[in-house]
Amino acid sequence: MTYNPDISPLGSQIKNPILSIIVPMYNEEQNVDRLLEHVIPVVEDIEPNYEIILVDDGSRDNTAEKVIEYCEVNAKLKFLAFSRNFGKEAALNAGLSYASGQAIIQIDADLQHPPEVIRTFYQEWKSGAEIVYGQRTSRDDDSALRGFLTRSFYKIFATVSDVKLMNGLGDFLLMDRKVVDALLSLPERERFTKGLYAWVGFKRVAVPFDVAPREHGQSAWSILRLYLFALGAITSFSTIPLKIWTYVGLFLAIPSFAYGGYIMIKTMILGIDVPGYASLMVAVCFFSGIQLLGLGIIGDYLGRVLKEVKQRPLYLISAKYGFDQAKTMRSETAKIKKLPC
Repeated sequence: MTYNPDISPLGSQIKNPILSIIVPMYNEEQNVDRLLEHVIPVVEDIEPNYEIILVDDGSRDNTAEKVIEYCEVNAKLKFLAFSRNFGKEAALNAGLSYASGQAIIQIDADLQHPPEVIRTFYQEWKSGAEIVYGQRTSRDDDSALRGFLTRSFYKIFATVSDVKLMNGLGDFLLMDRKVVDALLSLPERERFTKGLYAWVGFKRVAVPFDVAPREHGQSAWSILRLYLFALGAITSFSTIPLKIWTYVGLFLAIPSFAYGGYIMIKTMILGIDVPGYASLMVAVCFFSGIQLLGLGIIGDYLGRVLKEVKQRPLYLISAKYGFDQAKTMRSETAKIKKLPC
C-alpha cells in the first residue's frame, strides 16, 4: 500500500455518507493498489463525506486479502465477499443494497472507467441530474467481431423492446438515492441492469469518456458469456420472440392445410399418388428444426420463470468488513423475510 492512511484513520467511519462508490471485483488482486490510489484522491477532493464499497464476487486470487489490508487503515472503505461467484449483476445489486450515500457511483476495478470522470458525474448530480452515465466514445481493446456483435445486440434490443437503452451506456454511472431505491424495489431476480436503468426513467445526463486499456488481468466476458447475457437481456424486456413463433406457425400452417386439401382432392379424383421419399424427409426435417427452435425459445422463458418462482437470494455473503453492525443486521433480516418457508 502506498497511499497515506491518515486520510481516514480507523474509527472515523462516516455514518451518513453523501457519496457511495461501488466497485465489483473478480480476480482483481493486481488492480487493487492502482484502483484505490486513483479513486481515493479524486473522491476526497470532491466530497470528503464518502464511502467506498468493494464487492468481491468469489475471486480465486488474493483480492479479498488485499482489500482487507486497506480496510484496516481506512474506515471509509467497506468490503463484501460472496460465498462464490454470482456474477457482476449480483455484485452491483449487493453494493446498491448496502450503500448509504445520497449519490451512488458504480465503477469497474480495472480502471477502464477513468476515476477523473467522477468529478463531472458529481457536478452534474449537484446540478439536478438523477442519473449521470458514462457514454463510451471508443474502446480500442475490443476485437472487430466483439464490436460488431455488441452493435448488433443494441440494434436488436431497440427493435424488440419498448425500453430504449441509453447510447453507449455501461455500468459506469452515478445514481441519485431515489433511483437506487426504485431499482431495489423491483422484485425480479434475473436482472439486466442496463435495461433497468433505462426503465426507471428519471432525469438523465450523458458524460462522454474514452475506455482506458486494461493493464492487468483479462476480461471475464467471453463471447459465449456475452451471448447468454444478451439472450437474457432480450427475454427480460420483450415477449416478441414468443410472438414471432405465433406468426411463423400461422405462416407455415396455412399453406400446409391448403396443400393437404389439394392432395386429398387430387387423391379422391385421380387415385392414390405415392409421394417422393426425399422431398418428404426434407419437409419433415425442416419442420422438426423449426419446432425445436421454437421450443428452445419457450424453454428459455420458462427457465427464467422457474428462477423467479424459486425466490433464491441473488447472492450469499460469506464475509463483510467495515459496516455498522446494527444496520447490517436490519438489512439481512429484511432479506430473510423474503425467503420462502
